[in-house]
Amino acid sequence: MSFILSIETATKNCSIALSENGKTVALKEIASHNFSHAEKLHVFIEEILIENNITFKDLSAIAVSKGPGSYTGLRIGVSSAKGLCYALNIPLISVDTLTALAKQLTIEDGIIISMIDARRMEVYAAFFNPQFEMIKNVEALIIDEKSFSEIESTIHLIGDGALKFKETLTDDKFKFHNDIIYPSANEMSSFAFEKYKISDFENVAYFEPYYLKDFVLNR
Repeated sequence: MSFILSIETATKNCSIALSENGKTVALKEIASHNFSHAEKLHVFIEEILIENNITFKDLSAIAVSKGPGSYTGLRIGVSSAKGLCYALNIPLISVDTLTALAKQLTIEDGIIISMIDARRMEVYAAFFNPQFEMIKNVEALIIDEKSFSEIESTIHLIGDGALKFKETLTDDKFKFHNDIIYPSANEMSSFAFEKYKISDFENVAYFEPYYLKDFVLNR
């Protein structure tokens, strides 16, 4: 029996999931425009353990969303995850943020492009097939009306980054899923357990979030 605590703070969603053998058994999250991660994260962790009669000593590993995303949000989540791993002497697992975001959508054909808002006309994006295999590496993109013109199949767009371009990407091949805005720790559970089974762990001392771009104060 493996209990894994997953932490997702890469966007405005402060999300915590408790999973057992890859299945989410409890979830606490709040999406706030004020980025409430610092005040909510540890409260959610304590509450989710108490409400499910789980102690810190019962945890097999900590999983954290590795980015890309908000610089501050990622720092808070990763710092908390590393602190717990140090204190409990358990492994740290990282999960790609855009992959977890894509997992919220089920499609039969076409591709999924999950997008996280990177400010202005830019997004962090990754491309996935219906099996959630990444078919194009994560990149920072500036979106205009000609974006993705080389793709002929249906394109399913999700995330807060996608919502910005509903009036820009008007071709019929674009399908916007407005109900999927932020990544959630809920979808991290299965990925984290698969990594746990093969001991795909991060070095707790040296692990850093995947920012994709350097931090700029005025962004």
